[in-house]
Order: sequence, then C-alpha cells, then structure tokens
Amino acid sequence: MKLLIGDKNYSSWSMRPWLLLKHFGIAFDEVLIHLNQPGTNAAVLAHAPNGPGKIPCLIDDAGEAIWDSLAIAETLAERFPQHALWPRDPAARARARSISAEMHSGFGELRSNMWMNIRASFPGKNAKPGVLADIARIETIWRDCLDTYGGPFLFGEFSIADAMYAPVAMRFNTWRPALSETSQAYVRRLMQEPAVKAWIDDALSDTYAVPYLDECP
Repeated sequence: MKLLIGDKNYSSWSMRPWLLLKHFGIAFDEVLIHLNQPGTNAAVLAHAPNGPGKIPCLIDDAGEAIWDSLAIAETLAERFPQHALWPRDPAARARARSISAEMHSGFGELRSNMWMNIRASFPGKNAKPGVLADIARIETIWRDCLDTYGGPFLFGEFSIADAMYAPVAMRFNTWRPALSETSQAYVRRLMQEPAVKAWIDDALSDTYAVPYLDECP
C-alpha cells in the first residue's frame, strides 16, 4: 500500500492515517507531496487518478484509492481486524466513532484560528470566543472518555479516536491555550506515543515552509 501525505509540519489530515499505520505496524510506502504548490493536485492525481486529487490518500494493493482520513481509518479497521483500531467493546466503539466523526466534521473555529504548525510557537494567541468554545468541548470529550475508560488513551488503548485528536494536541502545544491538568497530561501522553513522536521528529527536521502558516497576525 501507499499513503499519500502532505507536509508533516502542517497536514493535520495526513497525520491521522499515518499514525494508525505506524502504530499498528501495517506496512506501507509513504509518498510525501508538498502542500500549496501549483503541481500539488496533479502530483496526487498521478498516483491516484480515480480520486479527487486530495491528500491524504491511501492506495491499496489493488490500486484502489481511498481518500479522506476517516474513510481511510474505517478501511484499515475493516481490512485489518486483527488490530483493534476501534475499541472491541460495541458501546465503546460506538462512542469512539461518534467523537471521531465530531472531530472530523466540527471545531471549525479551532481549525481556522489555531492551525497545525508543529515547528511554530504562538502561545496565547487567537484565543477567540468561538475557539475557546471548541476547546471546552474537546476538553469535555477527553475528560469523559478518560474517566470512563481509565486511560491512558481515550478508550484505554490507542485507537482511531486518539489518531483523530492527535493534531489537536499538536495545535495545543503550539498555541498553548489554557487547559485543565487532565488535558495537559493527555497531550503529553500523545506526544510521547512512538508513532506520534516519529511524526513530530520528521516535522521538526523538515525545512519546507508555507510562509502564511508560519506567521500569526
């Protein structure tokens, strides 16, 4: 399989399926395509002509393209049932799917105002009311899951849900909003997870820059 991803410093969507493949030891070839270039879309289509030209995109052994981070995650869970990508317990699995879908479709204020830039540091900036409301909701999700399932990750063991929220942890580390100790501890835990740490290390060592994402007005 091949996974087409964007730059590790910026591409929150790419981070999610990459973490799942790495964490669960599923073999794949990584294809890095720089974001915000005139040829970005064409480069994706060259690998996956039957897709929309977006990343991340997983190309399976049969050459089929699966795009969108949550669709890739669901595909991996279906094709590798020996790994608990979703929690095994049906009730926990339903909840994990719900909070993953909420992350996938929501939190627009956080996304727009606190973008992912692992190499940057913008402490205390862009803490607008809508952003703070998104953060409060995320903290509630994290606290409820950690309390219910006992940690160390949202449903005990690392799962798709943690991969979906890992880019949020990267945002929090960059923008440093005020967080509860529970949330801070979960961010630290995620950043120490080997696959997450490997992604961060790659982002820190990369020199490709997108100027407008490296500045905070």
